[in-house]
Amino acid sequence: MRIAIGCDHNGLELKQQLIAELGHLGHDYYDAGCYDGNSVDYPDIAREVAESVSKGTFDHGILICGTGIGMSIAANKVFGIRAALCNDTFSAQKSREHNDANILCIAGGVIGGSDAVAILDTYLQSEFEGGRHSRRIDKISRVEIDSNGSD
Repeated sequence: MRIAIGCDHNGLELKQQLIAELGHLGHDYYDAGCYDGNSVDYPDIAREVAESVSKGTFDHGILICGTGIGMSIAANKVFGIRAALCNDTFSAQKSREHNDANILCIAGGVIGGSDAVAILDTYLQSEFEGGRHSRRIDKISRVEIDSNGSD
């Protein structure tokens, strides 16, 4: 699996732990930053990761900031993105099975390393169930199209 990962300064330590897990699992990844503890604007990182997933360059994305909220809001502005803020394994599993999430957002200020690794592993192992959930994902996509003023 090809995965783009990024964080702001509040998620740097956790990002490093998740990168180690991605390597351990044998996934290809791209680190979109940030790379040190200096303050950065999370929308810039979220946009880069989300656009790369939207364009198909990467299969999934992972975004980490202090609460995960800012990253998820910013990523979900990109067409075709379904970024899910998951602070437990149940949410991570359901985000994939029911919502076909393509970006996992994690709260670096809330979730510790071993819990975040478990969330990541669950997210990556879970698959979209389709069926009745496909109809709902189609409706979400329709909202995107309608709100952009085109058919």
